[in-house]
Order: sequence, then structure tokens, then C-alpha cells
Amino acid sequence: MGIIIAILLFSFIIIFHELGHFLLAKLNGIRVDEFSLGLGPTLFGKQFGQTFFCVKLLPFGGACMMGEDDADDLSPGSFNSKPVWARMSVIFGGPAFNLILAWFFCVILIGANGYQSAQITDVDAGYAAAEQGMQAGDVIKEINGRNVYMWDDLRLYTMTHADETSYEVVYERDGETYTAELDLRQLDGDVSPRLGVVGADFQKPGVLESMQYGFYKVKYWIHYTVDSLRMLATGRAGVKDLSGPVGIVNVVNDVYESAAPAGAWVIFLSMLNFGTLLTANLGVLNLLPIPALDGGRLLFLIVEAVRRKRIPPEKEGMVHFAGFALLMVLMIVVMFNDIMKLF
Repeated sequence: MGIIIAILLFSFIIIFHELGHFLLAKLNGIRVDEFSLGLGPTLFGKQFGQTFFCVKLLPFGGACMMGEDDADDLSPGSFNSKPVWARMSVIFGGPAFNLILAWFFCVILIGANGYQSAQITDVDAGYAAAEQGMQAGDVIKEINGRNVYMWDDLRLYTMTHADETSYEVVYERDGETYTAELDLRQLDGDVSPRLGVVGADFQKPGVLESMQYGFYKVKYWIHYTVDSLRMLATGRAGVKDLSGPVGIVNVVNDVYESAAPAGAWVIFLSMLNFGTLLTANLGVLNLLPIPALDGGRLLFLIVEAVRRKRIPPEKEGMVHFAGFALLMVLMIVVMFNDIMKLF
């Protein structure tokens, strides 16, 4: 059952991503030749207007084919006949829709579970926070220049920046702002290094507050993805820590089995939480300026907008092909690691 849910969840997120491209294309009067879910040979499909909607064999990935790689097609309604800003909006639409979906998921999760504010309820002796005079009731506003809206923000920063020797924490007390220089310490009994502050209990918000904190939670997931990439680039994480479709299916199955005893509602919220991670990751990663990804295509369009002249299509095509080949190699390596983890 967990495997089926994983495929349905991943497929829904991919469809929503491609829907962003599709709707922005239609808004800009661009013809969409094919809208597909999956990769490989077509299993079934149907023509609606100018677009062939279909499902393909492999249930991972998808496509919104607009003829963007056909540089010679400048006919009315073609992708390349439109102004550069229109084309940029279409490419950006996919990742943007992923982040919109992440926000929608977060609003539901926060409305159901609540959120943990950035207010301190206790300060433990022996840690830097107590030595710096921080007290229960203080509200943390920033850590090393990054805004803190929820306790998750503080926890994420210290987890992904554990290599930093000190943390400048800005906090508020009785309407006044103060700054403290803290360091992580791991005392007897600690599972991991701590600043020595304890967060508040979860608060149940109303509808408007759920929408507001939904934005904060999406920002958290964006930071989570960017911080993970930084750890990968600096060697604090390796390729073996990455997961592909096989690893994702395995994790979703584990989440399902853990939540199943608690009932359908807990399963739904657990899947929604994992879906938020997936769609936020897909949105951020697709915006990276890597050839073959949406971010790589956006980079070429930005260069075109600046120089007011398109980069020769054959050169752009070669770059995207090379990027796609490298991504396929990475995907094979990640899939191999995922399979090995199963044994």
C-alpha cells in the first residue's frame, strides 16, 4: 500500500509542476503539443484541442511539450515566437507551482497540528544561553542574520550549521531587542549539541494565521533544501545521502507503516508532510542554473534578455544535452545506492 501511495503522491506532484508550465503557456498563447505523466512509451492518451494528454510507462517524471527545442519554429503560437519575458514566465511556472503546492500542504498541516513558536519557555543551566542572560518568555527573532519565525527555523539552522563556532542570536523581551553570542555545547545526557533553550508547546492557529505560517513553513523547507545542498557542496554530506525514486518509495512506505496503526487521518497528514518536502525540493532544485533543468533554461533566457539576442540554439542544445547526460549518470548512481540500501 505504501508503494502505491508513493507513486500516486509523486505523480500528483509532477502533474502539478507540469500544470504550472501548461497554464502559463496557455496564458501566453503558446501551443502545447503534449502533456504527459511518466516517461518512456505511451500507454494511453487522448487529444484535446491542440494538446495530446497521455500516460507513459514509467510512473516517474512528466513533460509539457511546447516545442521549445525547435528553434526554427517561429509560427504563431510556438514557444520561440513569444517575447523572452513570456517564455521566462512559462519556464518559471513549474517550480512556482511546486512552491504553491508546498504552501497549500503547509496550511493544512499547520491548521491540523499547529506550530511551535519561537518563544523560549525555559533556559537550561550550563549552556551559553543561560550565561548570556536569556530568560523564559524571550522570543528569538534571528540567528546569524537569518529570520526565525518558528522553533523549526532555529533547530534547522543549528543542525545544518553545526560547523560554525558561534551564533549571533537576536531576541525580543518586553518590546526591546537584545543580542547574544551563543555556542553549541553537548553535556552529559545530550543526544546532540544544544544552545540550552527550550521551545514552547504547539499552538493551534486560526485560518488566517495558518495561511501566514504556511508561508513561513515553505520558507523553512526552502532553507532545508538550500542548506542540504550546501552540506553536499562542502563535503558534510555525500552522494550516498541522496535519494532517487527508489529511495523515495522506500521512505514513503516506511512512513506509511509507521502511521498506519494510528489511522487514516494520521496517514494522510504524514503523507502530506512528506509531500511538502518533495514538492519544495522539486521547486528549489529545478531553479538551480543547471543545464536541462528549468533553472538552466531560465539562465539562457536571462542572458538573451540582457544581450537582446538569443544564444545560438545549437550551442544551447549542446549544453542542455550535456547537462541531461550528467543528470542521468547521477540518477543511475543514486538509484544504485538506493537499491543497495534495501539489502
